[in-house]
Amino acid sequence: MHLDVQELRNFYYRSALGRAAQKTVREQLLEFWPEAKGQTVVGFGFAVPFLRPYLADARRVIALMPGPQGVINWPQGMPNVSVLCDETLWPLETGHVDKLLVIHALEASDQPSELLEECWRVLGPGGSAMFVVPNRAGLWSRSDRTPFGSGRPYSQIQLETQLKAHNFLPERHVTTLYQPPSARPFWRKTAGMWERMGGSLSIIAAGGVLMVEASKRVQAPTGRLKAKVRKPLEVLKPAPEAKPV
Repeated sequence: MHLDVQELRNFYYRSALGRAAQKTVREQLLEFWPEAKGQTVVGFGFAVPFLRPYLADARRVIALMPGPQGVINWPQGMPNVSVLCDETLWPLETGHVDKLLVIHALEASDQPSELLEECWRVLGPGGSAMFVVPNRAGLWSRSDRTPFGSGRPYSQIQLETQLKAHNFLPERHVTTLYQPPSARPFWRKTAGMWERMGGSLSIIAAGGVLMVEASKRVQAPTGRLKAKVRKPLEVLKPAPEAKPV
């Protein structure tokens, strides 16, 4: 079940905990995708807190928001690029997206298979999709104070298995949000320390968010076309010997 868009907006833009989560996840995303010059960047779910760095150089930025969630105007002070759409029927051409960010979407969807099929359809050759979901082993998926405590949390194996089943090829993965999901001043002041120490503490403290980057896998043609291609071309057959007159 999708959260309401107002609840998501209030978390990311009006709470200290949400702004800290936004900063951490955005910085990790920028390590994967430092730029998108001349590219089409699309976010689905509630991706707007993480798309702003690409507004300046991308050819086009689109924020798709599912109907059950609702939509907000974004970005403020600029032409609106957010669109309310059906969860499994996006108003985008097939194969034209270079970068696709899916966050607060897959874990909330009642139709995850159909959603992944739509992600695969719009992603272009050589494009990358980033799936951000609550980490099943992390603290954030167990807290009702954040949007990551809603929906189905995933383990890395679960998410990658689901992506492979829908013709995605997982390329890279990372966990982030090691800071506790608490708004108390002590945890907010030490948030940076927890993020820096997160990798070395992964045995005892798992990151709250799992991020998996995947590419589009296209199956090789099969059937009659494949059989025909295997046959030698007529022009390569040796010429028949000339008969004596």
